[in-house]
Amino acid sequence: MRYIPHTDADVAQMLRIIGASSVEELFSHIPAQLRLKKPLDIEALDEVSLMTHLGQLGARSTPATGATVREGAALSFLGAGLIPHHVPVAVDMMLQRAEWYTSYTPYQPEVAQGTLQAVFEYQTLVSELFGPPVTPGQAAPYVSNASMYDGASATAEAVLMARRITGRSAVVACGAIHPQYLGTLHCYLDGIDSEGRGAIKTVGFGADGRVDLTALATLLAELGSTVACVLVQSPNYLGVLQDVSAVRALAQKAGALTVVACPEPLAFGLVKSPGSQGADIVAGEGIGLASGPSLGGPGVGLFAARSEHVRQIPGRLVGETVDQDGRRGYVLTLATREQHIRREKATSNICTNQGLIALAFAIHLCMLGKSGFRRLAELNLAKSEYLKQRLLGVRGFRLAVSGPTFNEIAVTVRGRAADVALRLREQGIFAGVPLDQPGFELPSLPDAERTLLIATTERHRREDIDHLVTALDEVCP
Repeated sequence: MRYIPHTDADVAQMLRIIGASSVEELFSHIPAQLRLKKPLDIEALDEVSLMTHLGQLGARSTPATGATVREGAALSFLGAGLIPHHVPVAVDMMLQRAEWYTSYTPYQPEVAQGTLQAVFEYQTLVSELFGPPVTPGQAAPYVSNASMYDGASATAEAVLMARRITGRSAVVACGAIHPQYLGTLHCYLDGIDSEGRGAIKTVGFGADGRVDLTALATLLAELGSTVACVLVQSPNYLGVLQDVSAVRALAQKAGALTVVACPEPLAFGLVKSPGSQGADIVAGEGIGLASGPSLGGPGVGLFAARSEHVRQIPGRLVGETVDQDGRRGYVLTLATREQHIRREKATSNICTNQGLIALAFAIHLCMLGKSGFRRLAELNLAKSEYLKQRLLGVRGFRLAVSGPTFNEIAVTVRGRAADVALRLREQGIFAGVPLDQPGFELPSLPDAERTLLIATTERHRREDIDHLVTALDEVCP
């Protein structure tokens, strides 16, 4: 009880207020066989012994990296919205520089210049990444905020922003959108107002994995002036690059905004950015270029929108200015959270910025530069195309969709994909994500139970891909 400050009288008072006679009754909804009926049997250790014990436990884990199995690590081709890239050690070294050792949160600009400048640089990079080209001497056509929690919540915030701007409620989600992004969006809208529940309408995709434009046009005509935005993902859940400009043309005709979700921003090192294709709001996930996956979190939500909508952008925005002596400085220009303004005026009551990981994302992009970013994208595409050709050479394997992909491929294999993935996992290979698994299922995909979503990046070597294809062929019935 040393870590529990409540006395017996405190506990009795709380139970009385909530209407429970005992702590046991409070947890009665948990099956009895799952409830612990005795104190935890934990041995107290000194710090040195504890660190040694934790190291021994960690050594029992097999790291999932781009290295081959024979080097002692699991060979991982997992992606599905969280694609890990190689993040140079120099990124972590830069994060430790004293310039960033200022206030955790930039409420006081005079003592938080390091933090504020880092956020400003990050915003500039995201605006250039997602928006159209900037004309010298003119204001940037796209504005980024200071980052958000992750790609899924950033996408939901983008939809809420579109609803505020248009004053409309309906949302059309089209094509193969990540089911967890859609789940997050449903969660947001269900609790907002009476129109939130059921406000999301969906449009499927064709044999190429791209949005069914005919079905989209028909649905927009049926919904009329109630549509706030059309949501499309590129690269989409199946790795297919969408024609955002075609979607935008239909949305604009209906008076709706175009929202694009981008779980893999590296793709825009090769293809036109969403802003260049007419997107009004863009949300994305940057964790793959900032840090490796870490037990489900954290992420870094990327967010940018047209400059004319800047006051509807959720979260924070840092601006550049000069002080009374003409020296350059940075300030928190826009902060539309409930901590700063009246709650009913806040554009979001939960969003904040992921300062440290956003800084890592910015450092990595600065290290790459424009040419390096493009080269990295080319390398990812080359690996993916090599995998695609190898898979098509295997008996009974075929691509689930025919559209152009970036670094993820949905492949239909012989047998049930979940069984195939399990057999390969026993060999130390994480072959991909079966698309009929809870949380990852895509019901509208034909033969989903036989389809694996496989991701390749610059971390994979040619022999890694060869090893995967050979192993897949061997374990498939």
